[in-house]
Amino acid sequence: QVQLVESGGGLVQAGGSLRLSCAASGRIFSINAMGWYRQAPGKQREVVATMSGGDSTTYADSVKGRFTISGDNAKGTVYLQMNNLQPEDTAVYYCNADLRTYSFSPPRGYWGQGTQVTVSS
Repeated sequence: QVQLVESGGGLVQAGGSLRLSCAASGRIFSINAMGWYRQAPGKQREVVATMSGGDSTTYADSVKGRFTISGDNAKGTVYLQMNNLQPEDTAVYYCNADLRTYSFSPPRGYWGQGTQVTVSS
C-alpha cells in the first residue's frame, strides 16, 4: 500500500559524489519524517541523516560536512547529496519514512528496497 522507491546508487572513486533520491507513494495521510540509513556488511544498520517537520535535520558525525539531506516531507520526496565519498561510506543505503496511512492510524516506519553505494580507493 505504501512504496518507497530509491535511485542514485553506484560505484565511485574516493573523493567523488553521488546523489540519492527517494519518493514515497500510495496510501499516505501524512509524513512526519524521512531519512537515510545505511548498512555495511557485518555491521548494524545506522542512521545517516534525517529530515522532519520545520526542516529540522540531523546527521551522523561521520558524514557531517560531506552529506546534505533535502526534500519535502509533504510531497514524500527526500534526497541525499554525498560529497567527498570515502571507502568507509560503502554500504547499502535505505530510505525511511515515518508516516500515517490515515489520520486515525498510528505512525510507523516504512523502508525502501535499498541502493548499493560502493566507493573505491
